[in-house]
Amino acid sequence: MSEQKFTVPTEMIDLPSKGLIYPKENPLSSGQVEMKYMTAKEEDILTNVNLLRQGLAIEKMLKSLIKSPINYEDLTLGDRNGLLIAARILAYGKDYTFKYTNPSTDEEEKVEVDLQTLKYRELDWSKFGNKNEFGFTLPYSKNEVTFKILTVADDKKIDEEIKGMKKVVGQDAGILSTRLKYQITSVNNDYSVKSIRDFIDQGYLLSRDSIALRKYIADITPDIDTTVSFTLKDSTEIQTTLPMGAEFFFPGSGL
Repeated sequence: MSEQKFTVPTEMIDLPSKGLIYPKENPLSSGQVEMKYMTAKEEDILTNVNLLRQGLAIEKMLKSLIKSPINYEDLTLGDRNGLLIAARILAYGKDYTFKYTNPSTDEEEKVEVDLQTLKYRELDWSKFGNKNEFGFTLPYSKNEVTFKILTVADDKKIDEEIKGMKKVVGQDAGILSTRLKYQITSVNNDYSVKSIRDFIDQGYLLSRDSIALRKYIADITPDIDTTVSFTLKDSTEIQTTLPMGAEFFFPGSGL
């Protein structure tokens, strides 16, 4: 008896970064990732109680869907977001229904949006040259810094550091300053991790410079724009960020 083989369809998904943020030797530099359609296997992952408690369900699901030979943790957070939206569309289609409270009436309404209307951010791609490092002159202190766009791996390290500090001192570490410690790669051409942390911790990074830097980073970060617009029953026009709670991958659950 011949062995029966089963296949699952796949799609090539374009990345918000076009792959221009990764070194050319990294498979992600192609700007595309092959993903399969969701199956019962991935739905089991999303409903695994232990994974949900650990906050790992979405990560495990995406890893299971990705067919390209990439390192998941190399993905920038924006590219990860693009794959997340694509996975939802491949699994359940473009229409997404969620609850939204009308600010005028306090009435909870069902709203439906088309996920295919979400667009990748348009950026100045001349700033990208297959290297995750960018330069910026702090406008007030005039210090020169370089920085990178955060990856999945960076995000995990930041989360671990914040949790670790909370255990030690009993309170949250500064989220903004901790993120900057991982984003900034050099100060005045000094790439020492200690120097970067001293620059932030010892008060050399002015608040107004920090604000300007964070705005610049946000402005050049490849991502998917999750802004959605819709009209409520009383004709109120709403523009808001797409809510992506637990129901995002379970259309109709509790709605």
